[in-house]
Amino acid sequence: MKCVTKRLVCLPIVLCVLYFTAPPLKILIGYIPMDTCTLESASLLSLDNSVDAMLDLKSRPDVQTCTSWKAPIIWDGMFLPEVYDQMHKNSGSSVALTVFAIGRYMDAYLQPFLRSAERHFMLGLPVTYYVFTDQPEKMPQIMLAPQRSIKVVEVERHHRWQDISMMRMKSIADTIDTQIRHHATHVFCFDVDQVFTGRFGSETLGESVALLHAYQYHLPKFLYTYDKNPKSQAYMERGDFYYHAAVFGGTWRSVKALTEACYQGIMRDKENKVEALWHDESHLNKYMWLHKPSRVLSPEYCWDNLIGYRKDIRVTRLLWAPKNYDTLRAA
Repeated sequence: MKCVTKRLVCLPIVLCVLYFTAPPLKILIGYIPMDTCTLESASLLSLDNSVDAMLDLKSRPDVQTCTSWKAPIIWDGMFLPEVYDQMHKNSGSSVALTVFAIGRYMDAYLQPFLRSAERHFMLGLPVTYYVFTDQPEKMPQIMLAPQRSIKVVEVERHHRWQDISMMRMKSIADTIDTQIRHHATHVFCFDVDQVFTGRFGSETLGESVALLHAYQYHLPKFLYTYDKNPKSQAYMERGDFYYHAAVFGGTWRSVKALTEACYQGIMRDKENKVEALWHDESHLNKYMWLHKPSRVLSPEYCWDNLIGYRKDIRVTRLLWAPKNYDTLRAA
């Protein structure tokens, strides 16, 4: 019986690996339909702001445009960019962007990430980039637009990349408490190995913001790669969606609560000598299951071209950069 149970637990992981490595399977999975939004009007959403009532939930019948708890899922064609931009300017919204550039990731990814952000991220709003690095002396020179600035936060470099990924949660929470909350209304947290390729604008701002994982949003829910180890604080049997930790955000209070909770879960796991399957991402998914995001971003906000053509991805706003893990994660 134990052997059968173990195999059942491993099945989603095995199928996920096949999905990542078999191009024909990726294409076929793209044809699996998503659930549909049952709301007749965006006015029935649990609104993050008044402009959300203008979202056109019926403009994208090919995808799911709202969640079961009445949060919008933002896709191209649903919103008027200028309306969101004006509303956030009028309300005095400002954004802190956090990104970690540790070790070789600094040289490989940081400069193109920041330069592309200057072309596409929250244009017209005040933005402060918080760059967490173990090599502040190597910060590249970036030409910034008015109302935009960079702050460098020096952090320790951990030996294992898994620890770098997980411990960022504490660094973000601490920096929100000491700096960000005094200067920004919202926070977005990004992995550095990405490049902005299109508008990533104020339509994404909300109380709590999660991102559908590009590789899993069409999968049946039983294949979502949640942590299935009951000994881990990230343990989940089921969930709503599978969220990607490469992008998450919200108001500073919301992001502070999320990052503190994830850090606490990570530290309890360390005490119990366990490690979540997908590290901080597993803990983020557990948190978002217990505390539903008020806003969900479609995979166009973080896409991987290696997936291939998908009819429902009309634009790409942020792209995965090539992942040279063998070189970048070497000691």
